[in-house]
Amino acid sequence: MNSVMNSRDWDTLSQAVNSLTEEGFREDFRAGETGIIGSLFGGSYQPEDLRIVEFFRFEGMTDPQDETVVFAIEAKDGNRGTLVMSYSAQHDQNTELIKRIPLAEQQTKK
Repeated sequence: MNSVMNSRDWDTLSQAVNSLTEEGFREDFRAGETGIIGSLFGGSYQPEDLRIVEFFRFEGMTDPQDETVVFAIEAKDGNRGTLVMSYSAQHDQNTELIKRIPLAEQQTKK
């Protein structure tokens, strides 16, 4: 995914998720077999029903290849939340579905 990542200064994934939750990204999204599922408020979404507002990468402390990305996502119905995707071999999310979620339009700051 190509995007300018926000330069927030978080050291850990949990700090990022907690901060985004405080900003109103309260839903906990997961990528299932056929859709993106909201586990707190319910609902199932297709990638085109969502947009990635921001995303942040974190590398593992012991293995830099254990990369995790947290996505701040907004649904067309107004539901906002985070989706955490790990690139480790032990993840169980449908990464192809996540890759189909469009990025929000980036506004150019002058």
